[in-house]
Amino acid sequence: MIKLQVKNKKLGPVRGRHPWLFSQGILNLPDKIESGEPVVLISEAGDFLAQGYFNSYSQIAVRIWSYDQKEKIDQDFFTRRITASWNLRKKYIDEKLTNAYRLVNGENDMLPGLIIDKYDDYFVVQCHNRGIEKWKDLITKSLIAVFDPKGIYERSDAFARRVENLSKQSGLLYGTMPDLVKIYENGFSFLIDIKEGQKTGFFLDQRDKRLALMKYAKDKTVANCFSYSGGFSVYALAAGARSVTSVDVSQKAIDLAKENIKINKLKMDKVEFIVEDVKLYLKEAKPCFFDLIILDPPAFIKDRRKIKEGIEGYKKINEEAIKKINQDGILLSCSCSAHLNSSDFRYMLSESAGRTQRNLRILEKMYNSIDHPELVAFSETGYLKSYFCHVD
Repeated sequence: MIKLQVKNKKLGPVRGRHPWLFSQGILNLPDKIESGEPVVLISEAGDFLAQGYFNSYSQIAVRIWSYDQKEKIDQDFFTRRITASWNLRKKYIDEKLTNAYRLVNGENDMLPGLIIDKYDDYFVVQCHNRGIEKWKDLITKSLIAVFDPKGIYERSDAFARRVENLSKQSGLLYGTMPDLVKIYENGFSFLIDIKEGQKTGFFLDQRDKRLALMKYAKDKTVANCFSYSGGFSVYALAAGARSVTSVDVSQKAIDLAKENIKINKLKMDKVEFIVEDVKLYLKEAKPCFFDLIILDPPAFIKDRRKIKEGIEGYKKINEEAIKKINQDGILLSCSCSAHLNSSDFRYMLSESAGRTQRNLRILEKMYNSIDHPELVAFSETGYLKSYFCHVD
């Protein structure tokens, strides 16, 4: 196995268990190491530090997946990692309440660049870079060994792949995959479009926020903006909302949202479905019309160079939402942009409120859900921010 020496001045993050090593941290980087090639990191004094895989198309030259010098990288390695991730979830996720959750959360589960989501007996795999993509076959075999699934589907279409000029990879890896998979969550059922839906088919990371929403929704007029397949809409209706307006630019998403309302036997006459750009919809909506507005947009900031532009986008849409909320109403504002930290997100909300001359009070702050654990050293993974705010 290739040994790479880490510069003395770059030892801190590696020893602190940060899972990335940038190319400038390597002493005398050899040529022609293939992406995905297992490497050993050693200090300038020759001491073992960690194992990882090389990724030649990125500034992140090595992604660390082991601190055991004797660990062999083979199918058993991936089987152990996947089993360990599953055991962690089983401790804290009651499968009587949900059969859909994130099984592997990349670096945070010691499988950097890899996402695996579980939807009942079906699995979705995402490879975010060339390095982990090399190991896709062994990862698939390990999933089969651990779960004996009905189907495994690849959705390697995340934005991160564009950095390495990687094309999208999508298709069946094993078994079969129906057009829609039915899951359950907190007593509700949802139809999931694994093949063509957003992310891997459902926003698993919002499960706890959907549940938290129920305490605010009773007897309220609700707007679920960027509603996708209607997750928040189902919870709001079940909590006794007076009415729910689901808004999304995608007709296919709205059609799926309608089906999810139906299979949960909720009252369709309490729901309005609107296919429109949310920005336009909010701009044209009546002032102080809703008691509760949910803003769960796609990431406005996918590139560090566009942080200011993205913040302005969040600011405008939150400002429009605040204008449309009644006195003593609720705004649930979310951001899944990893490049927008919590402090800047909060400051953005304060500016949006200031422009409308209204007060926002944060009632709850929620972040990644329990099936999306974060390594303490890996702050880059803390992408999701969801604030429940009272509007004066």
